[in-house]
Amino acid sequence: MKVAVVPVTSYQQNCSLILCEETGKIAAVDPGGDLDQLEAQIAAMGGKLDVVLLTHGHMDHCSQARVFADRHGVQVIGPHEEDCFWIEMLPETCKRVGFPHADAFEPDRWLKHGDTVSFGNITLQVLHTPGHTPGHVVFFNAKEKLAFVGDVIFHGSIGRTDFPRGDFDTLIQSIREKLFPLGDDVTFVPGHGPVSTFGEEKRSNPFMSGVYR
Repeated sequence: MKVAVVPVTSYQQNCSLILCEETGKIAAVDPGGDLDQLEAQIAAMGGKLDVVLLTHGHMDHCSQARVFADRHGVQVIGPHEEDCFWIEMLPETCKRVGFPHADAFEPDRWLKHGDTVSFGNITLQVLHTPGHTPGHVVFFNAKEKLAFVGDVIFHGSIGRTDFPRGDFDTLIQSIREKLFPLGDDVTFVPGHGPVSTFGEEKRSNPFMSGVYR
């Protein structure tokens, strides 16, 4: 497995391009925009897009997912169906905040906790991790000890919970009960900012110690 993290949109959202080196197939996690930049990175990696994966329905993560998938003739998979309302609101939300227009769409497959998604020789486990949004999911590869966590947790922080149907206590529960048990040595790629490990966040993230609420 080889991973390229490409910050896209004015929100500097981390789109992860995951390459199966044996087959050349690539999964794009949260291609929220700047598709030409993503195309250039795919070409540089020498692979071919095989699937688009979504952690949640916020515009900076999913607004260009259907366009990107259709361009390559591949499926959009995820998030959990509880985020359907966010994807349906894309045109309105983008207009309200001055984000480039995006049409509403329906993924080819919604995900639930315990599902898996595969491309090439790589399989990712799916964890339903509500709190930032009700339908947020995380993708985890046990072999590489690598998780793609969207906006659940960041280096030194956590996702916002002041959006519709966000909930602080639910988010903390998702982190403590679903992510941290994966192991202290698991590296995660967040939706924004630098990578970290779950062990590091256990030790130093102020939201995990109860300093902030």
